[in-house]
Amino acid sequence: MFQMRDLMTPAPVTLGTGSTAAEALALCNEHEIRHVIVLEGGDGGKLAGILSDRDLRDASPAIGADTDQKTALEKLTVREIMTPDPITVHPQDLVGFAAQEMYERKIDALPVISEDGDEEELIGIVTSTDVMRALVTLTGVHEPGTQVQVTAPDRAGIIAEVADEIRALDADIVSVLSRPEKKFENRTMIFRLAVEDPSTVVQSLEMAGYSASWLTIPRRPRR
Repeated sequence: MFQMRDLMTPAPVTLGTGSTAAEALALCNEHEIRHVIVLEGGDGGKLAGILSDRDLRDASPAIGADTDQKTALEKLTVREIMTPDPITVHPQDLVGFAAQEMYERKIDALPVISEDGDEEELIGIVTSTDVMRALVTLTGVHEPGTQVQVTAPDRAGIIAEVADEIRALDADIVSVLSRPEKKFENRTMIFRLAVEDPSTVVQSLEMAGYSASWLTIPRRPRR
């Protein structure tokens, strides 16, 4: 569920490089999407670029200009305003890789390309919304339970060591997040547990020599 082939939208909407920006805008509105993949020569062509709703907004005339949006966009080809040679992902790439690419490169969509020898085929598109949904699932925040934060010396096997302590108390672990605290040579871990009250877990971990606390996060009403 966390590979690109599981997250992607298959058979994404595409346009040829010679299409107009007005046609691209019409497709975005029709399919309620924010990105269109651009192929050389249209369907079946080689990946040429990607076009976002931001590109279309930037290409549109300012409010109050003499030329209306439709007329202005009809004068532009997709090739003129697209992002050429976009960053792509493979169907077996993991969600963490896609998240890193999007974060570091400040992009919101990645074409998914399948490779067969020297042949490449566009098979889908993954957006930041798809990646965010997968990360939410990975953290387990949609599952009922509580969170316990544990800090311990950062050494090999420390996550498994703490997890064994928790399992010994018959507390089911839903998910684990961790990060190193290099300044203090520690590792902070957040265990999401399928228990209503993790007080016993926290006490046992502290008795075992770890720094542990029950993270209580106020629930906010949905708007």
